Amino acid sequence: QVQLVESGGGLVQAGGSLRLSCAASGRFVSINDMGWHRQAPGSQRELVATITRGGNTDYADSVKGRFTISRDNAKNTVYLQMNSLKPEDTAVYYCNLVLTTFTNIRMTYWGKGTLVTVSS
Repeated sequence: QVQLVESGGGLVQAGGSLRLSCAASGRFVSINDMGWHRQAPGSQRELVATITRGGNTDYADSVKGRFTISRDNAKNTVYLQMNSLKPEDTAVYYCNLVLTTFTNIRMTYWGKGTLVTVSS
């Protein structure tokens, strides 16, 4: 069983910063890609950022230059540093990862989400 535990969400004023963390635990061989998505009220879930095991990153245009994704492979943890936050960043943020199981199957897991609220 694999579990993802997210933390770091909360209420912040526009222009402020937050750092999200997502730690994975359980039985698996390795974690491949990791990422963050978000879903605002009344909107579809959208990709925010992804990072490969080797550290290659990709970002949504709306967060480029403000958000930074990183990971600690030894801790099976992915981070999202969010700076210069805007009210439109308000959403539930979900981490996800793709891992390889002991039966050599690639599986995707999602966290339960953490709420980020940016006040104007």
